[in-house]
Amino acid sequence: MAENPLLDPAFLRRLADEVGTPFLFYDAEVLRKRIQVVKDLTSGESLVSRYAMKASSAHLILKEMKSQGIWIDAVSGNEILRAKRAGFAMGAEPPVVLLTADVFRDNALEVIREEKVVPNLGSIGQLATLRESGYEGPVGLRVNPGFGHGHVQACDTGGPSSKHGIWIDDLPRAIDEATRSGLPVTLLHAHVGSGPTQDEFNANVGRLAFLFRELIEKLPDCGAVSFGGGLPHSYRDPALVPDLAPLARTLRDAQASFSESAGRDMRVEIEPGRFFVAPCATLVSRVADRKSTRTNEKGQGHDFLMVDAGFVDLVRPAMYGSFHRMTVVGESLGPVRPWAVAGPLCESGDVFTRDDHELIQPRELPTPEPGDFLLLHDAGAYGAVMSSNYNSLGRAPQVWWDDGRAVLMSRRETLDDILAAECEQPLLGR
Repeated sequence: MAENPLLDPAFLRRLADEVGTPFLFYDAEVLRKRIQVVKDLTSGESLVSRYAMKASSAHLILKEMKSQGIWIDAVSGNEILRAKRAGFAMGAEPPVVLLTADVFRDNALEVIREEKVVPNLGSIGQLATLRESGYEGPVGLRVNPGFGHGHVQACDTGGPSSKHGIWIDDLPRAIDEATRSGLPVTLLHAHVGSGPTQDEFNANVGRLAFLFRELIEKLPDCGAVSFGGGLPHSYRDPALVPDLAPLARTLRDAQASFSESAGRDMRVEIEPGRFFVAPCATLVSRVADRKSTRTNEKGQGHDFLMVDAGFVDLVRPAMYGSFHRMTVVGESLGPVRPWAVAGPLCESGDVFTRDDHELIQPRELPTPEPGDFLLLHDAGAYGAVMSSNYNSLGRAPQVWWDDGRAVLMSRRETLDDILAAECEQPLLGR
């Protein structure tokens, strides 16, 4: 077998015979290496790493995080409960699990009251909602500092076009409202996104450190500052790992500066999501067919590889025009040529090979035969968690690979699973 088992056609066939295609394949060792990188970044007194579990909330990933001492950033009541089931401690002392939400929905208020999890608030109105709900514990305030952005335009995490956080000019009013409500502010938080380069992220963290130092002097209960996530992951070059040494120095210096300014020991946190899990999972699909369109007055034709995975399994290319590396695996592959890779869905947008304007951009790939495999790499972040049942398709199974052993971590959904929530329950007393 090849060093990477996914490059062995015989291994893929045996696994596909058991679980079907498409499926997500998680490499535990890749995940552990990324966890260690983040732990090295935050090694030192009063430095904490959280995992933004919205990136992938599979129970085996959560258990791996817990075993390595990583804390959790959750964004819903159910994410808190999933973390609890994975063994994470509830409560505010220490706040191992934090809820960061723009809007409280479903069971979020009930869960934070019952589990005593600290809510990290993105608007002033949430303070009134908390007070009216009977919550009496500490809170965090998420700040929009007026700068920052995500990996694509649709993911702005800071600045005028971002919906996240309390605008910096409104923060004094938020602090006053929290004081009047008897809700001590124990955390200041901002997430400015990864941006295009590691240098930009480092610079933004430095700007936040200067901003937060002034603020914590006015917050006697504040014991922690979070710089959010934003560690960049290269989807195009797996060998490109950012130099995190400058960021590590910035975090240590910020912690010392905050502690000196506040006159007490301050905790500094970061909360990567994508960086932890993106490279650890691969979406495995099977090639179903090859076909071509012809150039006409409306545009250029394309050669299509039709595969059985679609945006129900990995939505990022259709949603953002995001790039994912691809590998074709088969016994006897034909010549390399430009292929547009498309899925099975009744939707013209179900094409994986798109540019950042969401236009079809064929990829240079070896020519497979039907029955061969096409791998979409770096699917660990926002793959399974953003999958759907569009076209009444069951969500794909997830396979965990650890030390030469494959374990099914979630099975393929059936029609009964999809229909389980449907009902004809009378409402309004009728």
